[in-house]
Amino acid sequence: MFYKSIIQGRLDFGTSKSFDKVLKMYEYRVENYHKNEILFKAEDIFFQDTTSMDIPRFVGNIMEKSYKGTVDLLEYCVQFAVNGTVRAWLIDNGEVMHYHLMEPKSDKAAVQSYLKGKQYVKVAGKQEKAIEELSKAIEKYDKHAQAYERRGKTCFMMKKYSDAMRDYNKCISIDPTIPHAYYGRARVNLLNAAWEEAIGDLDHTIKKSVALEAIHWKARRLKGHAHFMLGQLDEAIFELKLYTTRKFKPDDSNSDWKRWGFYYYGLTLLEKESYIEAIAAFDEADKFSERNDGINKVDIIRNKGISKIKGGKNGGIKDLKEAITLGDKVAETFLKNRK
Repeated sequence: MFYKSIIQGRLDFGTSKSFDKVLKMYEYRVENYHKNEILFKAEDIFFQDTTSMDIPRFVGNIMEKSYKGTVDLLEYCVQFAVNGTVRAWLIDNGEVMHYHLMEPKSDKAAVQSYLKGKQYVKVAGKQEKAIEELSKAIEKYDKHAQAYERRGKTCFMMKKYSDAMRDYNKCISIDPTIPHAYYGRARVNLLNAAWEEAIGDLDHTIKKSVALEAIHWKARRLKGHAHFMLGQLDEAIFELKLYTTRKFKPDDSNSDWKRWGFYYYGLTLLEKESYIEAIAAFDEADKFSERNDGINKVDIIRNKGISKIKGGKNGGIKDLKEAITLGDKVAETFLKNRK
């Protein structure tokens, strides 16, 4: 039986010695153990000039045996790398059967410093320690793109935005395949209201990730907002419609932003004068409980009321009066100007 598979990633081996060793091992195992099970020929993914293995993106229908054999061999290769990740999925009718995230975990000094720093990034009060360990990884291997990306994220968390931008740029210059680096740089650009630059980076994030990853949808949400801020309503509607119609699992961080997504989708439709669709979007936003997403319930109620009035539907004045009772001055002004 055939299943859909997606495999992509890059591994840096650091030295010609490590590269030659892993290449010979790969060729030997393909010839002696795996034969026709492996999806990739060595000459298609190994590159001597960069001492790296690069799988831009493979998408195909394969047997489970081929997937497992390929993943087993890739996992063996990973132990020789000093930097990089490979991500692999096997999917049956939209459901993920197998997912593998492969990254170096050897006792190499650069690898160990990176892993320690990565652990510290999101631990409260450990950001300085994270930067210290990630900087050690970079000192030991100056092409450690992942360490630059994680250090950039840490700097962003500490509101050191210039330092974050520097590290994101460095990461991308070394390895332009890492979606998180583009996403991080986009967030800095969004803070600076550099909407066009942010859209470019978010577009790269979307293209270099897959729809099975949370970052793919985070990027679509922010890209929709950036288009909205530029008045590019059709582009904003495209991204926000995709985001709001996507079903996220409870443990996906995107699920916490669905209310935000419906609200801005409604605002964009309101600006586009698509009032009926806007009402539906605000209705969906109103179903969610209050959360830390920067959206006030009163804004949802007011804009839903305005959409109803402009769309010739009943209930608009009632919504505006409810907003007024919640202290909304914008709704009060709108009703006064309408009389």
